[in-house]
Amino acid sequence: MRFTPKIPVIAGVMLLCSFAISCKERADNTEITTQEPAIPIVDTTIIQPPKPLKVYSNDTVSVNAYEYSGLEYYLKQKNDTTYVVNFWATWCVPCVEELPNFEKINAKYKENKVKVILVSLDMAKMVETKLLPFINQKQIKSQVLLLRDPDADSWIPKVDSTWSGAIPATLIYNKDMRKFYERSFTYDELEKEISNFK
Repeated sequence: MRFTPKIPVIAGVMLLCSFAISCKERADNTEITTQEPAIPIVDTTIIQPPKPLKVYSNDTVSVNAYEYSGLEYYLKQKNDTTYVVNFWATWCVPCVEELPNFEKINAKYKENKVKVILVSLDMAKMVETKLLPFINQKQIKSQVLLLRDPDADSWIPKVDSTWSGAIPATLIYNKDMRKFYERSFTYDELEKEISNFK
């Protein structure tokens, strides 16, 4: 006996097929909203300050000491700040005489993206007995770093090819300009030079 499907059965199968196709189309067009939360991208191009050779400190002051390779980080920033880097020492009379001018610049312009860095060339054995007490006594607020690298013949020309090594000396730079000065500054002279970097 041959089976002949009746029309209601065929219609039911066709209805079932069209329902299945419709569900598949709907599933294909539905956006999946169960995505993982976005992971923030960290900018790995920002270089962190180098680790100091040593940190000298007393109750109120601390000074990081670097070889030139570590100090170089502070001499080659490329951002929207103008850096005023003064090379000095507590035993250098003209250096000590001009320090208040750098302190005034630091206080007046720190909100205007000007940063003063005082690089001490004092001997390491004098840091605790001379440099730290000097910073306390003079109430120096600018960042003070110690350059503890005996190979001056190597690093002096890296700071600037024209530098004889005499102090005081100052490097003023930003991402667009760089100037080196082997001389002392009055406050007005220093302010005028910095104004050229804006």
